Amino acid sequence: MAFVQLSPIFLSLLFALLSLSVAAQTSRNIITPGSSLTAGKDRSSFCTSTSDEFAFGFKQIEEDGFLLAIWFNKIPETTVVWSANGQKLAPKGSKVELTSNGWFHLVDPEGKQIWNANPLGKIAYAAMLDYGNFVLFGHDFQKLWQSFARPTDTILPGQVLKEPAKLVSRYLETNYSPGRFQFKLQTDGNLVLYTTNFPKDEVNSPYWSTQVLDTARFSLNFNLSGYIFLSADNGTIISIISSNAPSTQDFYQRAVLDYDGVFRHYIYPKSDSSSTGKWSIVSVTPLDICLQVTEKTGSGACGWNSYCTVNEAIKSCHCPRGYSFIDPRDVMKGCKQDFVSQSCDQTSLETDLFDFDEMPSTDWPESDYEHFQSVTEDWCRQECLEDCFCSSIFFRDGECWKKKKPLSNGRKHNSIGGKALIKIRKDYSPLSPDDIDQKTDQSTLIIIGSTLLSGSVFLNFLLLIAACLVAYRFGQNNSKVNKNVQFISNMNLRSFSYKELKEATHGFTEELGRGAFSIVYKGFLPDIPGNLIAVKKLHMFNGSDKEFEVEVSAIGRTHHRNLVQLLGFCNEGEHRLLVYEFMSRGTLANFLFEDQRPTWHQRMQIAIGIAKGLLYLHEECNTRIIHCDIKPQNVLLDDFYTAKISDFGIAKLLKIDQSVTTTAIRGTKGYVAAEWFKNQPITLKVDVYSFGVLLLELVCCRKNFDMNVEDEYKMVLIDWAYDCFHYRRLDPLVEDDEEAQIDMKRVEEYVKISIWCIQENPSTRPTMKQVVQMLEGFMDVSNPPDLPSFTSE
Repeated sequence: MAFVQLSPIFLSLLFALLSLSVAAQTSRNIITPGSSLTAGKDRSSFCTSTSDEFAFGFKQIEEDGFLLAIWFNKIPETTVVWSANGQKLAPKGSKVELTSNGWFHLVDPEGKQIWNANPLGKIAYAAMLDYGNFVLFGHDFQKLWQSFARPTDTILPGQVLKEPAKLVSRYLETNYSPGRFQFKLQTDGNLVLYTTNFPKDEVNSPYWSTQVLDTARFSLNFNLSGYIFLSADNGTIISIISSNAPSTQDFYQRAVLDYDGVFRHYIYPKSDSSSTGKWSIVSVTPLDICLQVTEKTGSGACGWNSYCTVNEAIKSCHCPRGYSFIDPRDVMKGCKQDFVSQSCDQTSLETDLFDFDEMPSTDWPESDYEHFQSVTEDWCRQECLEDCFCSSIFFRDGECWKKKKPLSNGRKHNSIGGKALIKIRKDYSPLSPDDIDQKTDQSTLIIIGSTLLSGSVFLNFLLLIAACLVAYRFGQNNSKVNKNVQFISNMNLRSFSYKELKEATHGFTEELGRGAFSIVYKGFLPDIPGNLIAVKKLHMFNGSDKEFEVEVSAIGRTHHRNLVQLLGFCNEGEHRLLVYEFMSRGTLANFLFEDQRPTWHQRMQIAIGIAKGLLYLHEECNTRIIHCDIKPQNVLLDDFYTAKISDFGIAKLLKIDQSVTTTAIRGTKGYVAAEWFKNQPITLKVDVYSFGVLLLELVCCRKNFDMNVEDEYKMVLIDWAYDCFHYRRLDPLVEDDEEAQIDMKRVEEYVKISIWCIQENPSTRPTMKQVVQMLEGFMDVSNPPDLPSFTSE
């Protein structure tokens, strides 16, 4: 074989060309001086990161409107994570360019500037990095400007926000102008969600916060493990915002202050990035924005005259009967009245022309202008009918509130109780969507019938066949929709086979814990985020298969960061098993009583977390749940020591009789309320009692009953704690705890809350909502009743 001799000059040229080719392949994420991206020019309108997962450039939003943005490049669904010109879209032909003199800006086709980065220094080049950060670098590789430091409404894994920083929601889902909500990391260390004084870009009212107030510097972190948390500069984690996400290696992740004011943590499986996958929600903050937003000078979570509901973490705005949306595309503009208002002419108040539309558990709490007590509903109705300024009333338990327009802060929730009565004209009767559909169907039938009667026999025959085919297809589509709805409603829980769980637990060998009605085993499933699970085998269930699945489904619909998540179940033959997320730190009992003492701050956060979990079970989930067995053994801790309540709903699931007899007592000695032993109904307040005992254990870092203490009068914790409070000598409760001794004011507050919770009379105990407000400092804690009304177990 003959070999061709290549000259040294040719070899040098060849290597140079190869180098240029490699450089071209590895620098697709780089913008160099003198280069630009142009809106509307296909591939030259954006550049991508080296992994191709993120893109920077122009995204078409309208027919001739382009957004300079960063987005997930491998996901078919447009998902923008940062934008420069949301208030003013750029026309086709606009350019973002890095000039030869180191200036980076966006200009329209005529060269007029729309936006500029304005970095401190001359830019050497720009780069789209793999974590979704677009960076302008100086000649010394120093970061002069970066999108991570100037977020819009989204943060990504690897992003850290330093105080003061903020996220601003979009105006609408498809409108990137600044909206009505802000998420601010303040200079005092507090992380706060605010409504804005829209259309001005300034905060109005807070509706959620971490309640961290400190002179130290803080940052909001979204780490590569999928955790979102507030931390101090020394690395101490102050507050966990979201902690249930799977690995970022397998899922794309983002956290967004959505246009509806809810901060949501989303994930998207990378394996579905080339298909039609969807973003899934990991966590939401706050859980129910409808109840959280109550502002004196704004319309609330929804617009004026509307009301707000939350279902499966999705906020919806609605108009009451007699009103309709001003702009259905932007429900935050509110609802307009669709009938003529009542006359204020004293000679004819038109009271006979108006009536009320009842709306249970609905209220507009900031629209009151008169309040009456010890009245009947009929009296309240008549009072509003005779007042031309009264647009609606709210009636509950003998109290009547008259409301004026525009109605604000509307919300509908079971915890509200009572009823709203909206005043409307008697002759107002618009067609509902069902009426419209029915009328359309009737019109269609009339048209078909007329055609059949007026046409030829052959044409009529063809039309009849066509009508039957349309009806058949319509029925098939409805059937498919119903099946999909049923599938979606059940998709949050997985049905396991007994064989599957037996293999996952290696034959139920590694026991995590046991109780009177179950044993919990550790398991491994490769397709579960984190791979580890906890499998609870139930010993007794007297109901049918259907009853079991109904009760399990009710538990599965609960979603709260302070509840252990139910992943699935097994209902096969005699086997009844529940599959939960695995909690790496074990039980609170082990953490509190056996391991090294938790810090005072950790115990405070755990107490607040448990209280919030109980509040959700009592008032915020679809079906109110009484836990019946709150104790440290039924509180589990995750990697970051977030408290999560377990075993909620088990009492109903096991069909245990909850009568007032002593043979049917649910709970654990020392945590059981007095009404279990008396002829009294079992209510939510039994959990309040148990929480009071648990709160004392957290404060004192000891068990509620301890026979090993030196002084006999200290054996029963609640007796000893009350004595200490009664004689104003709380130091002995935390005598070995330096952190708690520095914070004696809070110690006293928590002891007082505990004593309120363990009152013998259930009606004297606070609700869990009041407990949360007291623990977080939003409600003053008065002194509990004196010793005569105090009883111990």
